Amino acid sequence: MTDKGKDETIKRIDIKEFKELGYLQEINRLFLHPLGMALEVIVNDDDDSVTLGGIWDYREDEEGMFFGRDTVKNKRIETVENLRASKVATRVDIHNKYNGIKTDDNGVQIL
Repeated sequence: MTDKGKDETIKRIDIKEFKELGYLQEINRLFLHPLGMALEVIVNDDDDSVTLGGIWDYREDEEGMFFGRDTVKNKRIETVENLRASKVATRVDIHNKYNGIKTDDNGVQIL
């Protein structure tokens, strides 16, 4: 585990790669959509660049939000799940090494 201090550069993923690998889809599908929100990206038709747009807000809809039919890509689900699964064992074990950090059995940090 590393501590991102003032002098250390934070690594960032390109927004286009973030979208194409499925992270945008899965953040929306698993977390934001059930709450009635969505993280938006804007694709520039001229140069195919992708930028963050904003957060859609439909929290007043009792069912939240859903992707349209045939919109969810299974390959993106698989890519994100494989990365998540590859980190679970280390994250679950982390509380043995660092006082105060605890996770559930899925590697999600808990209080």
